[in-house]
Parts: sequence; structure tokens; C-alpha cells
Amino acid sequence: MVHSGYGEMSSLAAAETSAALEQRWLVEHTPLVRRAVAQLASQAAGAMDREDMLQIGLMGLLEALRRYGEPDERFPGYAAQRIRGAILDELRRQDWRPRTVRQEGNRLRDAIRELTRRLGHEPSEAEVMQHLGVSAEDYLAHEQHINAETMASFDEVIEELMLTPSGARTPEAEFIQRRTLEQALACLNEKEQHVVQLYYEAELSLKEIGAVMGLTEARVCQINKSALQKMRGALSPD
Repeated sequence: MVHSGYGEMSSLAAAETSAALEQRWLVEHTPLVRRAVAQLASQAAGAMDREDMLQIGLMGLLEALRRYGEPDERFPGYAAQRIRGAILDELRRQDWRPRTVRQEGNRLRDAIRELTRRLGHEPSEAEVMQHLGVSAEDYLAHEQHINAETMASFDEVIEELMLTPSGARTPEAEFIQRRTLEQALACLNEKEQHVVQLYYEAELSLKEIGAVMGLTEARVCQINKSALQKMRGALSPD
């Protein structure tokens, strides 16, 4: 009976220690959640408030901690993808882009392609607004939805290239995945690589990337879309 009691006390102490460590790691890496919320807030277009996004992001961080194990220098990159993925999954679950919004997004993309062919250059925002007969406010709303759709897809591609959790990875798997990521990035031009770096390493929002590169959010979105297509092509088994 004495040994059984000591065993139970030991197990309880271990559980409490584990919970305390988990809580400490959660607090330590909360800035990752706040950065993800700042990145995605404008793309959510009011479908979810920041407090809800923060709570969902924290749940994503907790899941990342439990899947990964003890954090190391690679953990922030892994966790950032899990956090963004959790928020984007919830936005999709809420069906935050109704059919009419998706139709308007397609209309905007079609207009840009048509004007590019007609004018022989990429149209300005003013030219697109005049062509569609929409206000600056409506144009920005359509732009945000397109940006969110593109970035959600891009997050999925990057997550495919992420290293596996520490408990499951091997040196061979790490090497293969690292080489795969390098090959996928190598197929991008300099501007595309710069956008990817600013979004995933510097963790800037689309608006901030545009300011750094002297581009509109729409142009950043287009560059991202091009990068997405190239990286998916690089990952294709064909």
C-alpha cells in the first residue's frame, strides 16, 4: 500500500510538472499568436473579431506544443503555421466568403486579365475601378477577399513543406524536406522570393509587404499567387 501511494504521488507530481511546463511554453510563445492575428485580421474582413482569433490561435499553439514536444529553435516556424492554420480553418468553417463574394472576386480577376490584354500593361487600381464601375471601398473589399483566398492556399503549401514534429522526424527526413523546400523556392524569381521571405520569415502583413516593396496589396497578392503556382508545380510528382 505504501509503494502504491508513492507511485500515485509520483505520477501526480509528474503530471503537474508537465502541465506547468506546458503553461510556461504557452505563455512564452504567445507573441507568435499575436503576430498571426495581426497578419490575418485584415483578410478576415470582419468575419471574426481579434479576441476570437486570438483564442483560436492559442488553441493552435497548444496543439503545436503537444504535437511537437519540447520547443527548440525550429519550433517557432512550425508553430506559426499551426496557428495560422487553426485560424484559417475556423474562418472556412464559418463559410465567411459567401458565393456572391467569391463571384465578385472572380469578376475582379477577370477584369484585371482583360484590361492587361487590352492595355498591354498591368492596369492601375483606378483603371480597374473605372472598368468595373465600383467605388474604392468596394474594390478594397474584393481585394481583401482575394488576398485571403490566396494566402490561405499559400499557407497550405508551406505547411506541406514544414519539418515533422521532433518526436517523428529523422535526420534523413529533415534533409529531404529541407532540400524539397530549397528546390521549391529556387523556382521563384527574386521578387517572389522576397514576398515569401517577408510574409513567412519577417511575418509582415500584405499591406506591410506592399509598403516595403512599393507595391499595392493587389500586386503583392498577384506575386504570391504566381509563387504559389510555381511551388505547387515543384512539389507535383509529375
